[in-house]
Amino acid sequence: MAEVDDAPVIVCGAPGSFARSVLAERHPALIEQVRDAFPWSPERHRALDALLRSSTEGVIEPLGPHAHDRERWDAWGAEYFGRSWFDVPFLWAESYFYRLLLEAVGYFGPGPWQGIDPFAPFKRAELRGSLVDDELAALDVLARRPVAERAAAYLQGSLWGNRADLSFTVGSRTADGGTDDGSDGSTEARSGEDPSPLVADDSEALWSLLPTGGSPGAARTVHVIADNSGRELIPDLVLIDHLLESGRADDVVLHVKPYPYYVSDATMADVVDCARRLAQASGEAGETGRRLWAAMGDGRLAVRADGFFCAPFPYAEMPDELRRQFDGSALTIVKGDLNYRRLVGDRLWSPTTPFAGLTAHFPGPVAALRTLKSDVIVGLEPRTVARLEDAAGDGTGRAWRTSGTHGLVQVRT
Repeated sequence: MAEVDDAPVIVCGAPGSFARSVLAERHPALIEQVRDAFPWSPERHRALDALLRSSTEGVIEPLGPHAHDRERWDAWGAEYFGRSWFDVPFLWAESYFYRLLLEAVGYFGPGPWQGIDPFAPFKRAELRGSLVDDELAALDVLARRPVAERAAAYLQGSLWGNRADLSFTVGSRTADGGTDDGSDGSTEARSGEDPSPLVADDSEALWSLLPTGGSPGAARTVHVIADNSGRELIPDLVLIDHLLESGRADDVVLHVKPYPYYVSDATMADVVDCARRLAQASGEAGETGRRLWAAMGDGRLAVRADGFFCAPFPYAEMPDELRRQFDGSALTIVKGDLNYRRLVGDRLWSPTTPFAGLTAHFPGPVAALRTLKSDVIVGLEPRTVARLEDAAGDGTGRAWRTSGTHGLVQVRT
């Protein structure tokens, strides 16, 4: 494994850094959006205002004495309380901010706002949008394509999440040019963007771990650690349905957050909403939704929500009980940017640091599907890094890391 001393932990205070912009710009804007999303009581308004002042101008303070998890966060934040938000690790600061946001809106009770997801209006609006209708209709077109093309499209749809169109070109490009389907790549995946949006593509290795038709012996279990709900979770569910229907997996375990987190991170309620959205659609989308509904009912698709997924730690520190769940699985698919940061460690690694070494701690084979939206990146070829930095055009060579215009599929077998 790479020496961690050579890769500093990402903190929030570096001027001009992505982490600082999240704390200084995104979090205040989010507080205002949440404030306007519900007719909160005066008490909730005061609590949101206090969080805004604390997170921008104040210092980090412990949870109140009646918080159910006060003791846990006291241990996790002992060295950070009393310090500026801009002086602590980014991963910890983000996690604690969302915990305090839930406290401000009374999510954990007691009272009338207990259990009310403060991000639900944003999630529901996205699910009701016409873009979801268009993407679900595209499944009818895909259903007529050869199975290998469908598999590749489902994987790409899951990778790109809410930027996905499930009908886009199946031949995915890598950052070194060319496509993975042998074509000349004349059709762009998304018009107006970088013609080589994948900085790494281990799709072939992923599928090699999950051959169709299964194999004799023990049942093959695939785990999926979800990221966002809505237009990202729907493609994840479509991919899961493909794994089950094609025999690439005998059963799937979908891991979600136990409570609202990071604005749009998926919870059990979001899984149900998205599965229902699929099942109520016409055509192939409806068939997919009904199969998923049945799979949850007979246990082939299980949904779990471990508290560690809302903890401010990398996956290298997951508890033994959770680690044992992944032991023996055919593959664990880790979705999204935050999960990637937790998988490899939220540090400023050299981008050519081997992915396999940084994920050796994870039990069993693991695949990362991620759209790049933060500074952490590993496992790239030197020529890929050079090309991306030369093309960045931002004076630092780093814009490609956070712009959301590039993605990756990385696998450790």
